[in-house]
Amino acid sequence: MAGHNKWSKIKHIKAKEDSKKGKIFTRIAREITIAAKSGGGDPSFNAQLRNLLDKARTANMPNENALRAIKKGTGELPGTQYEAITYEGYGPFGIAIIIDTLTDNRNRTVAELRFIFSKHNGQLGETNTVLWMFHKKGIIHCSSIINEDELLNLLFEYDIDDLKKDETHWVIITNSKSFEEIKNLLLQSKHSIDHAEIEWVAQHPITLKDEQIEQIVALLSELDDHEDVQAVYSNMG
Repeated sequence: MAGHNKWSKIKHIKAKEDSKKGKIFTRIAREITIAAKSGGGDPSFNAQLRNLLDKARTANMPNENALRAIKKGTGELPGTQYEAITYEGYGPFGIAIIIDTLTDNRNRTVAELRFIFSKHNGQLGETNTVLWMFHKKGIIHCSSIINEDELLNLLFEYDIDDLKKDETHWVIITNSKSFEEIKNLLLQSKHSIDHAEIEWVAQHPITLKDEQIEQIVALLSELDDHEDVQAVYSNMG
């Protein structure tokens, strides 16, 4: 299924590992600061901030961390000024890659990302090098015990692009406009959501051999570990 490939599974495994190290808290805090800066510190009037606070709760991020990040965004507390930049490039075997970053020094970030690409036989590209190959989609992982008919009945009136069951979750793909409404519907219906994000989803995923996947994952993992990187997406199927 598009948007739910080998790298997306690896990402969620890494996210659990990152949360133990506190890295995921840093990423969420930066996003909250940016959202509060652009849309205000009241989640009732800032949908992006509201979604990020839900994300913080799911990750078991302490409330004081989230509140401090909001105050940095609204200027109530001093803080680093971050800039959201999306980078694009190609990895080995023609795999397209998108990297979302929050950085306080774009020159440093682009130089370090370029080095990582080069190290793994890839190339950092210009704007719209690969972005045209992706769509923005809402991805929701619901771990509640629920059968397909019940879930389809619940979501019948909503715009769902795809629905699939993996080992432990229902994976629901929506358009970005319907994402928050569907997520709130699931929460109101007492279903457990383990992951809910707006993500870049490849229109036409590419299938690779196992030995090729190892090379791509090495590149994606090093990009994902960079301190300025918020998320990494690819069209690896």
